[in-house]
Amino acid sequence: MSDTILEVRHLSKAFGAHVVLKDIDFTVSPGDVTSIIGASGSGKSTLLRCINLLETPTSGEIRFHDQDITGKSVKASEYRSKVGMVFQSFNLFNNMTVLENCMVGQIKVLKRSKAEARQNAMKYLEQVGMAPYINARPRQISGGQKQRVAIARALAMEPEVLLFDEPTSALDPEMVGEVLSVMQDLAKQGMAIIVVSSEIEEIMGVCDSVVTIYEGKKTAQLDITPELTREKVLKYALGGNFHADFHAELEAKKEAEENV
Repeated sequence: MSDTILEVRHLSKAFGAHVVLKDIDFTVSPGDVTSIIGASGSGKSTLLRCINLLETPTSGEIRFHDQDITGKSVKASEYRSKVGMVFQSFNLFNNMTVLENCMVGQIKVLKRSKAEARQNAMKYLEQVGMAPYINARPRQISGGQKQRVAIARALAMEPEVLLFDEPTSALDPEMVGEVLSVMQDLAKQGMAIIVVSSEIEEIMGVCDSVVTIYEGKKTAQLDITPELTREKVLKYALGGNFHADFHAELEAKKEAEENV
């Protein structure tokens, strides 16, 4: 792809004596979908939160347009308007309508007028198929619909990079394809996407590269090719221990879904 938009350099994160991330490096370019894959507790969600400055790295750099954004001079709210995040739990405001959820950040952070924020919000709600529900509140819509509203809310800030934390984990199977399709469309428009996921087969169908993490360390950054198999990705995600618990965990989850 084209020039690097975001680069993680020697990133480490510790909570007290517990080291969660150790010397992580990878790069992302515009139009790329990069997936971060690892076992539960490997540090992948913490990595995403560091990239979005919801956690402060213990050491290392996160460079956005070649500027280290971990310094005190960077205003987190302004940075997050350029590097948005779609949370696993959606994080919608329950006391606001769908439309209001997609307007509030634009008004408060980007200082847009209500009219401009509404017009922009409607554009992205239409893109994700949620325009008919603008007056609904989060409790009145499904999990898949909440996820699409959360995507529209992030898009309304017009970011250059979008982070997804387990975007399909709370969705019904028929909704998964719709969310993945939105991600692919965004990448085609030039947006850089980083997605944390345990759904290896699903996410390999839409991403350009995979970063595997095992016990807080990056074990590989692999380009998606016809030769790259799920088994190879699993092997790297397990630090070479293909029989480890993550394999059993994924298989059990897959079997449970098939039996629903």
